[in-house]
Amino acid sequence: MLLKDLIHQGVKALESLYPAAEARSLVLMLCQERLGVMSWTHVVEPGTVVSEEELPGLQDDLARLAAGEPIQYILGYTEFRGRIFKTDPRALIPRLETELLVDEVVKHWAGGAGTTILDLCTGSGCIAWSLAYEMPGAVVTGADISEDALALARSQFRRLPKGVVRPTFMKGDILDFDTPFPKCDILTANPPYITLPEKQYMRPNVLDWEPEVALFAPESDPLAFHKAIALWARRLLSPGGFGIVEINEDLGPETLAVFKSFKNARLIEDFAGKSRFVAFENE
Repeated sequence: MLLKDLIHQGVKALESLYPAAEARSLVLMLCQERLGVMSWTHVVEPGTVVSEEELPGLQDDLARLAAGEPIQYILGYTEFRGRIFKTDPRALIPRLETELLVDEVVKHWAGGAGTTILDLCTGSGCIAWSLAYEMPGAVVTGADISEDALALARSQFRRLPKGVVRPTFMKGDILDFDTPFPKCDILTANPPYITLPEKQYMRPNVLDWEPEVALFAPESDPLAFHKAIALWARRLLSPGGFGIVEINEDLGPETLAVFKSFKNARLIEDFAGKSRFVAFENE
């Protein structure tokens, strides 16, 4: 089969799930990964053929895409802050917006080894690992309620550069106030914050594939996790310690109010100008 025909068929199969431009981007990404071609190969070399050996596996991958499976799960990885993280249905796929949370922590960091960091709801470990890499000597603990997510987080990197301390990952429920989380100088969290009414607007590639436990806030209180994080911050953050949490963009003022008792509590916007984080400091 000609590469250009395969791409055309793949894009058509995805158009019911994605806008045309996104569907095309996904198919081209898959072809680049599996065949080693460039995104323009089918244009400048229209006679390029997909071999009989390569075709079945690629068609299987395209069928998975058409079924709504995220490209990151099919490829088994995604990029976050320039590093390659393993991805599979055990944890949420790291999002570009969450890179800004790491930015804020690194900007706030005064430097020096031994800074202690607690990353709640760590999932894939993208925040915990990124902070360990970008804050040499920092002692990072990632916590999550899911053993599956923790297994993925622990597996991310084997060999570390000199000065990078391997994060520790522990099981812990932030709604259980007997959990022995460690004290810390910096507290980060990307907790579940999607409300159930928002579920009807979510794409199948998120709703049907990514773990619900990491997506949705309790129906009875969409800020339950953020309220728990505020309590943990009071209990665990060192004097002058820094905290930052990712939030629901539609609940910015309400979430900020949860942290109003902290010093310098503030909303931080993402690339699109949406309220994405609340940052705060302990007295």
